[in-house]
Amino acid sequence: MDNMRFAPYDEETHGKAAPLPNRRSRNRGLRFLLLLFFVLCGLIAGGFAAFAHYVSGLRTPANVSKADAIIVLTGGQWRLEAALDLLKEGKAKRLLISGVHPSTGPNAIRAATGSDIGLFSCCVDIDREALDTIGNAQESVKWLRENRFESAILVTNNYHMPRSLLEINRIAGDVEVTPYPVVNTRLDNGRWLAEPGALRVLVTEYVKYVASLARGMLPLQG
Repeated sequence: MDNMRFAPYDEETHGKAAPLPNRRSRNRGLRFLLLLFFVLCGLIAGGFAAFAHYVSGLRTPANVSKADAIIVLTGGQWRLEAALDLLKEGKAKRLLISGVHPSTGPNAIRAATGSDIGLFSCCVDIDREALDTIGNAQESVKWLRENRFESAILVTNNYHMPRSLLEINRIAGDVEVTPYPVVNTRLDNGRWLAEPGALRVLVTEYVKYVASLARGMLPLQG
């Protein structure tokens, strides 16, 4: 009897040994989470690389077909000058400058771009309601419908073009929108990698573009 050994009685488990945690299951869960994390990182990086490659390859067309209207989104003088040049060339009947600051009048824009007062009087409209790209799209499409225009040339910077087109085409219906990207700085051949400012702009615009895509997948609110 003295050589017999008895396992200690555990009052909390009523004498039964408590189950050990399943380490293998825990490790498998951790590995899955790590794999998911790296896959997501890869998708984000790959998506950005594709976006940057597309944007850096955009060029201002040497010639563009005529349309009923021209829409330019404010954000730089080069955009305005390009849109006004298209109007002077007779590429469209009217021009909408969308997103103008409330304190900026037609004379200030005309003076900054060296445009003729007669051109502004007859053929240029100004939108001061839009505060962002979504607002640009809404006000532009509203203007197109009010004037019964069926086609438009969209003028904005190359990096801004994908998101602008996405927002406008989402609500434009049957209106044909032709992109006219303005290229301020050449970003091809990976030049944006060596320019911190350009890289920062591309990353910011890519995040906004993905957010715009995601917003389009959500059900419309009543």
